[in-house]
Amino acid sequence: MQYDIFNGDADGIISLVQWRLAHPKSAQLITGVKRDIELVKQVSATTADNLLILDISLEKNLAAVNSALANGAVVTYIDHHRAGELPTAAQFTAHIDTAADTCTALIVDKLLDGQYRDWAIAAAYGDNMIAVADSLATARGLAADDCAYLRELGTLVNYNGYGATLDDLHFHPATLFQALLQYSSPFLLKDDLQSPFYQLQRVYIADMENVATLDAVEDDKQLLVYQLPDAAWAKRVSGVLGNELANRYPTRAIAVVTHNADGSLMVSLRAPLTNRQGAGDICSQFATGGGRAAAAGINALPVSDLSQFITTIKTYYSE
Repeated sequence: MQYDIFNGDADGIISLVQWRLAHPKSAQLITGVKRDIELVKQVSATTADNLLILDISLEKNLAAVNSALANGAVVTYIDHHRAGELPTAAQFTAHIDTAADTCTALIVDKLLDGQYRDWAIAAAYGDNMIAVADSLATARGLAADDCAYLRELGTLVNYNGYGATLDDLHFHPATLFQALLQYSSPFLLKDDLQSPFYQLQRVYIADMENVATLDAVEDDKQLLVYQLPDAAWAKRVSGVLGNELANRYPTRAIAVVTHNADGSLMVSLRAPLTNRQGAGDICSQFATGGGRAAAAGINALPVSDLSQFITTIKTYYSE
């Protein structure tokens, strides 16, 4: 059995789109909302199984990966998050790069020698790697309106991955992957008025209208914090709002805090674009927190810890 295990955001979905366009193969799809990263444990792998794992931290899945390897499964891991100690099994292959200027889709792009680079550029835009995506687009000779389209597409696919549960999403990530896989080029979605691009565009505009009524709860030269209600629209916009604010205020850390149904807070943290490091280290200090240098999060922060979290951010970036 082939298992394709991938994050439900733009980077994870588009990484797999590239890979399966180049290497078509039927597979059991394992994915979830963006914050659902401990996905490998959903698979009871045996010696007859192959696991392709994309855009989820090996550090968070190590026990499940080691179990799969011990049972004889073949594992290929492609990612840009904190990895920890890599397995040494002969049937384990890793392509992991944690540099702040890359993402999983760009790692896949290198492995495929740029075969589906326009897709990789869309993913980089979706992962808020604007400068990197712009550079790749310029090298491709893309026109300004084509760059703007790829940026919007990446943003929309990323937006769809945010939610407390799959019910919050407009598309199940596996369904969105299967839909996007039908287009060899991302520009073909633009030509198809029934494509997921236009479906997501409509609901994104509606959700973002709610953001205009919000004010920051913390606003100084180091940090900008927005707090969102326990509502499906708020969970869906939390990631893209963080990216938008990060681009608007590149010298500040950006935190978007959303109320969970259980009373805790879901946190999305962006390091300053002028200093793309520290987000993962900050969030990892709190239970249910983690991520990479440029962007990280906490799934369930107690409300009583919010002030400590804010102080931790300010202390980190004041040094």
